[in-house]
Amino acid sequence: MEIRDNLVDRIAEAEREGWLGEIEGLRVSLAGAESKIGQIDAAASGGPVLLGLPTPRADRQG
Repeated sequence: MEIRDNLVDRIAEAEREGWLGEIEGLRVSLAGAESKIGQIDAAASGGPVLLGLPTPRADRQG
């Protein structure tokens, strides 16, 4: 999303300006951001979590 888009823009700028040392570091950062976004998307797409109904505990009296 915004972080990924910013990294893509910075890579393009580094390529235009010839900042070769920056390009590799930005690509590593971009790969990490895309990996994290993929993890978040995978976790979020699982749908609702069913927690079940509460049951009274046997050790409580009242």
